[in-house]
Amino acid sequence: MKKTICLSALAFMLGLSSCYYDVEEEIYPEIDCDTQSATYSGTIEPILSDNCLVCHSAAVNTAGITLEGYNSLKTYVDNGRFLGAIKHQPGFSSMPQGASQLPECDILKIEAWISNGAPDN
Repeated sequence: MKKTICLSALAFMLGLSSCYYDVEEEIYPEIDCDTQSATYSGTIEPILSDNCLVCHSAAVNTAGITLEGYNSLKTYVDNGRFLGAIKHQPGFSSMPQGASQLPECDILKIEAWISNGAPDN
């Protein structure tokens, strides 16, 4: 009887310590992805600040690429490198480098902003 209880307790403890991996988008699914009101200052700039500027600010300028400021970003938007990189498309350096792709809603907002002519407001 003691052996059965000990084995049950051991199995329970092993079950608690097993590997566990959360995917943020699955735990906290995007309720509403508003792509209609995407603006540079209200939408794009915060996404850049959270995900890109640690490497691509004017001060750091990794690989000679600066995305800080509208005019700097617009260069990469116009030549297609920005969208190709964040969508991890073949032929582009996937960004953020060494990390998973940006959340789908962020990419949809960026695409909508670009489709609307990438205005600076």
